[in-house]
Amino acid sequence: MKAMILAAGKGTRVRPITYTIPKPMIPILQKPVMEFLLELLRQHGFDEIMVNVSHLANEIEGYFRDGQRFGVQIAYSFEGRIVDGELIGEALGSAGGMRRIQDFSPFFDGTFVVLCGDALIDLDLTEAVRVHREKGAIATVVMKSVPLDEVSSYGVVVTDDEGRIKSFQEKPSVDEALSTDINTGIYIFEPEIFDYIPSGETFDIGGDLFPRLVADNAPFFGVAMDFEWVDIGRVPDYWRAIRGVLSGEVKNVEIPGREVQPGVYVGLNVDVNWDKVDIQGPVYIGGMSRIEDGATIIGPSMIGPNCYICSGATVDNSVIFEYSRLGAGVRLVDKLVFGRYCVDKTGASIDVQAAALDWLITDARQVMPSEPPAEGQAIAELLGAEVGSLL
Repeated sequence: MKAMILAAGKGTRVRPITYTIPKPMIPILQKPVMEFLLELLRQHGFDEIMVNVSHLANEIEGYFRDGQRFGVQIAYSFEGRIVDGELIGEALGSAGGMRRIQDFSPFFDGTFVVLCGDALIDLDLTEAVRVHREKGAIATVVMKSVPLDEVSSYGVVVTDDEGRIKSFQEKPSVDEALSTDINTGIYIFEPEIFDYIPSGETFDIGGDLFPRLVADNAPFFGVAMDFEWVDIGRVPDYWRAIRGVLSGEVKNVEIPGREVQPGVYVGLNVDVNWDKVDIQGPVYIGGMSRIEDGATIIGPSMIGPNCYICSGATVDNSVIFEYSRLGAGVRLVDKLVFGRYCVDKTGASIDVQAAALDWLITDARQVMPSEPPAEGQAIAELLGAEVGSLL
């Protein structure tokens, strides 16, 4: 069976991570989120998969290649152009990307599934397709019910008693919401859907295609299903996803490495003197990382591979990406460290290099002086703060 993964977006709401990593490649404990989607598709018999790419396309194609090592076949549809020898992404919209593939050659010749490339799911796709066919639908939106007080964070789907979709509400207030069923970005289509999608235009599934289906009174249905769905559309979502995996709330992701003490998992060759550090699980520490004596790590927290945590540093409820060096005395609570950026759980970020704070957080591969530079000390004194509280 055939499927498509939508992977062309720039992921602006997940910046700064998506400055250098496309959303489908964002790691969930070192494994790209799109890899989980491929595993799910393969389990349910979807082994011919199209992926539209644009932003940082080479990162996706270079990792997944033709899909052979994942037990599927993958081909890519690049959306963009070359300017001065560089690939410039120009996404066509989710439906426009589908149409481009179909215009190239009619690949979608039967029931097919479309998934957003930035969510962890454990959906029974086989059952979803069965219901879609049973209803005689041209298009089906897989929905998930959420508590009423959460509807304002999602796109709400309004259906009649038979499940036919009547309208959508984009992040309605609790008082205005007409349903608690939300759009999960998982769609099932028949090839006839292309009668509603123009060629050569930027066209979105949710904003353009679905209103056409409703206006035409097409056989367009929503099916509510009970499944695990972890959206990673924003930095706070990603932060919560990592916490959920470490704490066991997300069931379909195994913590890698080996458990060296209750709730503490490590990769290969981690350098830690366990008697001289304070580590409270759940915590994951990637391979070839060094934790100096006197450091404190409080879970749920993730330390990526090849990190260096100096003596006196504290990592509390935080996510630290690979090759990060945390200086002595740094205290990170509810933070995400990615390259030169330190981000809080609301998504607000600080460029530590631009702020002349890279003596606190820097690349672990860089040789650092034993003492912070004079200008760094001056900044700390000017702000009237201790070194460890600047971030």
